[in-house]
Formats: sequence, structure tokens, C-alpha cells
Amino acid sequence: MRRAVLATTGISALVVALLALKPHQYPALAGVAPRSPTDSSSPHTPAGTSSGTSTGTGTFTGEPIDTPYGAVQVAATLSRGRITAVKVLQAPDQNGRDQQIASYALPRLTQEAIGAQSAHIDAVTGASYTSQGYIQSLQSALDRAHA
Repeated sequence: MRRAVLATTGISALVVALLALKPHQYPALAGVAPRSPTDSSSPHTPAGTSSGTSTGTGTFTGEPIDTPYGAVQVAATLSRGRITAVKVLQAPDQNGRDQQIASYALPRLTQEAIGAQSAHIDAVTGASYTSQGYIQSLQSALDRAHA
């Protein structure tokens, strides 16, 4: 009986401690609208490993990146070298599952990119291919901003 009370108390304390933890919060961002045209304001340069800190100002369109579920393409808006917005131009949307994944993954990726001020961000669990396409397209947009 004593062991059961101790085990229950210990598990209860653990659950309370886990519930008290808060996930990292990012500031609220504007909505993401897939598949809308945006002009690139600079010529194409090959993708590299830039961090997103440049003196570029404007909107720079990244390369469309093919994934097993469809292309992903973003446009990054920079102001004096700082990422102020990322707009999704293309995202996988062939079926309801693709749309569901994009609807939760793309806003999170955008929040992380603006917070990190670079394309060096973590992928969203359950959206690995979409995340990789987003990161690569964002990096190519940032590379264009550096050109």
C-alpha cells in the first residue's frame, strides 16, 4: 500500500512539473498565402550558406524546390538586411493531407526564420520534406539579397 501511494505521488508530481513547462513562443506573424506571384528584385545567384544578414532591402524570390509532394517556394522581404517577412509562393497542396501539413508547418517555419534571421532553422516534425524545401528556397532568396 505504501509503495502505491509513493508511486502515485511521484507520478503526479512529474505530471505537474511537465505541465508547468512552457514551449518557446514566437511573436505573431501575418498569415501565409500559398501560390501568389511576387517579383524578384535581384538576379539569380547560386544557393550557399549565408546567414541572412546583408545590406539588402526589398523582396527576393527563392528558387522553387521540388519535394516528393510538390514544389515549395518562398519570397523573403528584407529591410536593411533583416528579414521582416517571408511569403510562401508555392506549397504542396495536391490533397487535404498536404494542405493540412502546410497549414501548420509553414507559419511555424516563417516564425522561426524571422526569429533566427536566417535559413538555419529546425524542420517541423511531420513536415520534413516541406521544411527542407522551405529552408532551401529561403536560403536561395537570402543569397539573392546578398548579390
